[in-house]
Amino acid sequence: MKVLCVTGGCGFIGSNFIRLMLAGHPGLSILNLDKLTYAGNPENLADIENNSRYAFARGDIADRAFLEEALSRGPVDAVVNFAAESHVDRSILDSGPFVRTNVVGTQVLMDVCRELKIGRFVQVSTDEVYGSLGPDGLFTEDTPLAPNSPYSASKTAGDLLVRAYHHTFGFPAVITRCSNNYGPYQFPEKIIPLFISNALAGQSLPVYGQGLNVRDWIHVEDHCRGVEAALLKGRAGEVYNFGGRCELTNIELTRTLLRLLGKPESLIRHVTDRPGHDLRYAIDCSKAERELGWSPRISFADGLKSTIDWYLGHGEWVEHIRSGEYAKYYEQQYGGRL
Repeated sequence: MKVLCVTGGCGFIGSNFIRLMLAGHPGLSILNLDKLTYAGNPENLADIENNSRYAFARGDIADRAFLEEALSRGPVDAVVNFAAESHVDRSILDSGPFVRTNVVGTQVLMDVCRELKIGRFVQVSTDEVYGSLGPDGLFTEDTPLAPNSPYSASKTAGDLLVRAYHHTFGFPAVITRCSNNYGPYQFPEKIIPLFISNALAGQSLPVYGQGLNVRDWIHVEDHCRGVEAALLKGRAGEVYNFGGRCELTNIELTRTLLRLLGKPESLIRHVTDRPGHDLRYAIDCSKAERELGWSPRISFADGLKSTIDWYLGHGEWVEHIRSGEYAKYYEQQYGGRL
């Protein structure tokens, strides 16, 4: 593999994946395609934008003409699709962008990959397609799909299209599904960076309901290594789950963050619960461990401390997000507006 296309590479997970692949594969070049919506931040990759093995093109994966032109510039060997609308709360307010990117975009991207005979496709998905667990049990790759939000429903639809393209056309696709990520460069609408930045500013931390919803947490670096393993070793037509084996209630997570930041629990503010809020997610990642030789390496204690340290050391990055300044960076670098 000489040329890898990463869609959504200016986002949180995509930008971490691009760094991982450039560092670990000296002969690899990467083409990053990103629409640069609110969560696609060019500053996430500012340190590598002049790397001779990295190229960027701005565009929408639902735009067939854009994809055909971008992917025809050189022989692309594989595509990893991170491009997605991914915030549940936003999908409740307006599901339209989620359907366009996560469903139509996935379909158009696969059609162009088939047309150009690209030899490998990885669909990066989420454990939310499985729905909600009770107090016991784990999601496996065979758990029935039962999405409960417009976001997870759109990701489920995209995954089913990938499955159908493999079955119907022999399309060389692998699907990955992961639990909640955390780490550097995460857009601060997600719980960990939001609560870190709010706490540092002395602002309240809004916890849904009583904070008893449970999530399994994985460091973004471990997730990216999993996607890499699926790209290089995964069997076409298969699904691989990645999790961190670290289940926490939201209130436990919140209190841990406040303790590590030296801030009082009086900053916690309980708010009305989100509609249809899934109770618990937890991943069985034994298939990925068995078939791909992958396992999570970063403990939550170490990962959370390093994440807090990163945000403490990147206050300017956080402030650019919160103020919208990062959009000005985009205008200067690429022209136009977000």
